[in-house]
Amino acid sequence: MLPVQVGDERRRWYSVAEVAQMFGMSPMTLYRAISDGEFPAVRIRGRLIVPAKALEAMENDATQLQALVDAGDYVSSAKAL
Repeated sequence: MLPVQVGDERRRWYSVAEVAQMFGMSPMTLYRAISDGEFPAVRIRGRLIVPAKALEAMENDATQLQALVDAGDYVSSAKAL
C-alpha cells in the first residue's frame, strides 16, 4: 500500500478520502475517528490531511509486531496553542 510516489517525490500527505479508500471505509468514519482523537491528522484552515509517516508507522508496526496496532496510539497529545 505505501509508499506512493508522485513523479520523483514520495507523497508526504494524503486526503481523508484517500486514506478512507486505502482502508476500505467511508470518509465519514475516518472523519469521526480523527475528531475523536483516534486517528492522526493535521488541520489547516478546516482541511484535514493525514501524514504519510503516520500510515507508514502503523503499517510497519503491525507487520513487525505481527499484532494489532491501535491508530489512536499514533495521535500526538500536543494541541495547537
